[in-house]
Amino acid sequence: MVADPAEAAEEITHSLAQARLNDVPMLADRLMSAIFTDNPEWTDYSPVPREDLLEGCHRYLERVLQILSGAVAGPDDDDVAAAIGRRRAEQGVPLEVMLRTFRLGGRIVWEALVEQAHADRADPDVVLGAATSMWTVIDGLSSTLSTSYRNTEMEQLRRDDQRRHALVEDLLSGRARDTAFAQRTAKELDLPTGGRYLVVVAEMRTDGSFALRGQQAALSGLNVRSVWQVRADTLVGLVALEQRDEEQVLEALRPLARGRVAASPAVRGLAEIGVAHQLALTTLGTSSHGVAELVSLEQRYPEALLVQSPDLAQRLLESQLGAVLELPVRERDMLLETLTAWLEENCSTANAAVRLHCHRNTVLNRLHRITTLIGQPLYGRDAYVALSLALSALRLRDGLRG
Repeated sequence: MVADPAEAAEEITHSLAQARLNDVPMLADRLMSAIFTDNPEWTDYSPVPREDLLEGCHRYLERVLQILSGAVAGPDDDDVAAAIGRRRAEQGVPLEVMLRTFRLGGRIVWEALVEQAHADRADPDVVLGAATSMWTVIDGLSSTLSTSYRNTEMEQLRRDDQRRHALVEDLLSGRARDTAFAQRTAKELDLPTGGRYLVVVAEMRTDGSFALRGQQAALSGLNVRSVWQVRADTLVGLVALEQRDEEQVLEALRPLARGRVAASPAVRGLAEIGVAHQLALTTLGTSSHGVAELVSLEQRYPEALLVQSPDLAQRLLESQLGAVLELPVRERDMLLETLTAWLEENCSTANAAVRLHCHRNTVLNRLHRITTLIGQPLYGRDAYVALSLALSALRLRDGLRG
């Protein structure tokens, strides 16, 4: 009866592999020599000590021979290949370098099997059949290595993102007042420790996207470093101005606004990032819902003061304009429009009349009506300030309701 060729190849493969298991230390030395001859990139990876590399070679070659001898199952999902892939990913060795190393190991094993076959005077045709089995094992172990390596890379990226997120949160909470922490964080986030910073906040829109898009690319085009972080309902950016003008940076960002976006005033160093973040959030609160704009605190100081004290803002509004607000809508709006135009035209009745397309006497009559309603004069510094703030409070209230 003629023996089945496949069974004969499997039998000889088992026999040859079993015979070479005791030679694994010698084969590992051969693989080490081959690595530094045929895979010289290894010399660039100082995080992998030579003893560690030798141990990995030993474990890998032993596992190849164990599988070929039938001592262990495999090669799919092999724990040794998975462990090597995980460790080398953590050490930063590129995957392609590891795959070449596994192929070199396959060559070392094949040469050892051929040596053993010559010593055993095995049938050359049957020995050639063992080559298919061996390279199938190498391919399977390489696949397991790759899967484990990529999974480890993904885990590292997740950990890096989590750490980066935690560092930014610490900056926003003001922890960078600790100089040592500020220096470490600046290095990890690739930001300067000192120098001027802006904090930019963008709201989350109703569709779940943020009100600022393409900001990092736009700033990179200006050679401006920045770090951006997604929070519960805002996108927050830490922008290192360094040698750049603050307004130049804001002008680059303004066209990118797709909703409410606000910027803090420039602050000095990471130590003031927490304060800048709070100021940026306050400034964001001065924009009406539904608008698409980037505003800075310098543009909104009065409104920011009102946002900071909403109860006081409501009391101011009621004390200054409460009687006007109780009028029928048509008269109310006419008087408020007249008061606004008059204040914005530096209390010039003539200019307000031109702006409102009416006679100067009409403006005077309306202003007199307001004076009668609120029970106090419209003229004088205190009156101008109080009325202007009251109108701002009204715009804020109506805008935020909208």
